[in-house]
Amino acid sequence: MSTLTRRSAYRSYAYLEPGRDYRAFELAPELGRVPAYNLPLEREQAERARRLVAESVVISLHDHPSVYPLRIEQVHEYNRAGRQVTGFEGLARSGMTAVIDNFMDGACCITSPMGWKWNDVLHDLGMRLCDLAHQDDVILARGITDIERAHAEGRLALVAGLEASTMIENEVDRIDILYGFGVRQMGIAYSESNALGSGLKEKRDGGLTAFGERCVERMNRLGMAIDVSHSGDRTCLEVIAASGKPVLITHAGSRTVWDSPRMKRDEVIVECARKGGMIGLEAAPHTTLSEAHPAHSLESVMDHFTHCVELVGIDHVAFGPDTLFGDHVGLHRAFAAQLSVGELRGGQRFEEVDYVDGLENPGECFHNIAGWLVKHGYSDDDIRKVIGGNALRVLGEIW
Repeated sequence: MSTLTRRSAYRSYAYLEPGRDYRAFELAPELGRVPAYNLPLEREQAERARRLVAESVVISLHDHPSVYPLRIEQVHEYNRAGRQVTGFEGLARSGMTAVIDNFMDGACCITSPMGWKWNDVLHDLGMRLCDLAHQDDVILARGITDIERAHAEGRLALVAGLEASTMIENEVDRIDILYGFGVRQMGIAYSESNALGSGLKEKRDGGLTAFGERCVERMNRLGMAIDVSHSGDRTCLEVIAASGKPVLITHAGSRTVWDSPRMKRDEVIVECARKGGMIGLEAAPHTTLSEAHPAHSLESVMDHFTHCVELVGIDHVAFGPDTLFGDHVGLHRAFAAQLSVGELRGGQRFEEVDYVDGLENPGECFHNIAGWLVKHGYSDDDIRKVIGGNALRVLGEIW
């Protein structure tokens, strides 16, 4: 069973006194912040979707299951306070067996105006893992056996991930240190270039550096999954070629469906799949749009899903919704300069939305994805693959 069975009342840092031991912020609600998605299902279809989520291994390749301030203008203060809150209540309703939680979003300058400082990353990891150690419903996953145990016990396995390797600077041994902290997935670059390779924001993609090749080899040896979601096209292809293990595109979509640098060229998706990797479809606001559904919603994302299935086959497609608990659109506005949101949307006209209908937070994503797949006639076996089976297989090969 994927859904947490204990439903504990634990809240982050419950072992401390807010206001005395740390600064408390009024946080966004984890449940019911926006209206529920209206996906008309017949009674049998709804029951089938519920059963598939409850019985299957359900894995998100990429999410940020932290809770953000209700007043989004406080997000800079909240991040600099260095004590992010995990959405235990929302995760308990998510149906997920495992989630790759990207602990520190390099675009957000969490505790330093420069962002991505080594000490800041270790601070964020240590603080979140300390909180995790004080409850029993969510476990830190260091391998496939932990995910399987979480499934058997009705708990949730949280996989520590990082969106980029920028903070290791030119010290390859820092990858070992992060692995020791429990990190099992890391990106090459977050949009801007670093010592390993080029990000997708750059006008010129220099590809994977010599140091980057050493890092890819080290990550292969350690058993750390490599992500190229925010890397440039040339860098993606060179990482895939250099890696002896499958590479992940944990959260992206197809540039054929929506022409934006944030999406991946079909060539990259095909080469990733050819080497045994996979793509996770994302749903961060105003990313995986489509001409058929330019107002971002579950339907937009599933246009990318159907294209990728046709392109590389259903065994190489999954989901990395890239959601959080709070106002994600407001967060993007707050960090517009770091995210280069305007540059990455593509040239087509689209309707800006207040939230991605159907994929607003980690608590609802896989219920709605499963419902959509049931409604559109996918078999139980294929649904199990894309909501978690494919990810379990590929992570098993990497780890």
